[in-house]
Amino acid sequence: MSATGSSNTVRRPSRSGLAVLFGALVPLLATLLLGAPGASARAEPATSGAAARTAAPAAAPTVAPAAALTEVTGFGTNPSNLQMYLYVPDSVTPNPAVVVAVHYCTGSGPAMYSGTEYASLADRYGFIVVYPSVTRASKCFDVSSPQALRRGGGSDPVGIKSMVDWVTRTYSADTSRIFATGISSGAMMTNVLLGDYPDVFAAGAAFSGVPFGCFATTDGSEWNSACSGGTVIRTPQEWGNLVRTAYPGYTGPRPRMQVWHGTEDDVLRYPNFGEEIKQWTNVLGVSQTPAATDSPQSGWTRTRYGATGDRAPVEAISLQGVGHNLYAYGMAARVLTFFGLDSSDPGPGPQPGACKVTVTTNAWSTGLTGSVTITNTGTARIEGWKLAFTLPSGQTITNGWGATYAPASGAVTATNATYNGTIAPNASVGIGYQANHGGNSGPPTAFTLNGTACAVS
Repeated sequence: MSATGSSNTVRRPSRSGLAVLFGALVPLLATLLLGAPGASARAEPATSGAAARTAAPAAAPTVAPAAALTEVTGFGTNPSNLQMYLYVPDSVTPNPAVVVAVHYCTGSGPAMYSGTEYASLADRYGFIVVYPSVTRASKCFDVSSPQALRRGGGSDPVGIKSMVDWVTRTYSADTSRIFATGISSGAMMTNVLLGDYPDVFAAGAAFSGVPFGCFATTDGSEWNSACSGGTVIRTPQEWGNLVRTAYPGYTGPRPRMQVWHGTEDDVLRYPNFGEEIKQWTNVLGVSQTPAATDSPQSGWTRTRYGATGDRAPVEAISLQGVGHNLYAYGMAARVLTFFGLDSSDPGPGPQPGACKVTVTTNAWSTGLTGSVTITNTGTARIEGWKLAFTLPSGQTITNGWGATYAPASGAVTATNATYNGTIAPNASVGIGYQANHGGNSGPPTAFTLNGTACAVS
């Protein structure tokens, strides 16, 4: 179904039961093999007639029915005729986070919905899930064309960005908590979305993917054998430059990345895992030497780069002896931990009505100090606060005062100390940090206090 036009329509397909995820597929054509996880449950097609609901035009859309997978049409610019499916839980929170869950080749939005746990996790934590769905014959996302590999260039990324914009308008979603995750073709699209739209996505999680730009072709083909075979090897700087070229001139914060790969992947070979690590550590300005290494499960090796905590700038999980169809039940919960959407991170205190942050830095050759003043410009008292910001590339916090800081680089959250957790209306709190830098000694440019964007001066 075309998702363009002047009206906005939502349709509700019935939800099939959650099945054991992703059993083995019989080998198909190379593009069809790309990421089809085994034994995923098949969602029923969208219903029509009485089950269809017509909403207002995109400028003032009607919300979708709660706790049901819903097809939304007329959501905005959609050059490649993607379909948009949406899940909004009954328990959706005010200013909710949004997770874009991108399917594998031969898959669909409804299959991703019924074959992963994101909807049930949304029921628990109150976020919204968007399931883009390909309509082209291969059911693979475009991660290879020149149009797809630049911001606003056209093709699938533009359509997915329109879906995010629709949800943001309709549900007043928190624009600082937009995330992407995907499997195989969807993992590659996750890399592409984070490269094309670093100002939109806060983090991504890619299962069995390849680096941004690795699958690039110029002949209209969807398949790149050199990349799939793991023979495209570049330096970290070269990989990073491909991402930066997608949005020339962008100097703002970059999204964090979590990557997963099986050592026996015979569709998108294992060397792509290391190349993704090279790319995103370079993009985020952190060392390629792991800050932490552990084994959260037998046969898994997890490395974290730039910090040691659950929200490190880059996290990589290697699964020994596992093939391409690696996604399994329970992994989505680990994705939410990386995104910061689960209960392992206690929620911040009440949202302020308004806030202001004043920030200055004092730099020398390789280091700097940052001074931050947080002012509650609202009318309600704040009891407990978290200040979120992204350090410029190359900066790493080595010491801090007035708050605890985690992780040390990339997207940082400063949490109040025991003595300064209360901010009365029109009152201020001062905090600060010391950091190393690689040449960029500027201050962060954007801050959110308990999820509310602050004015910056």
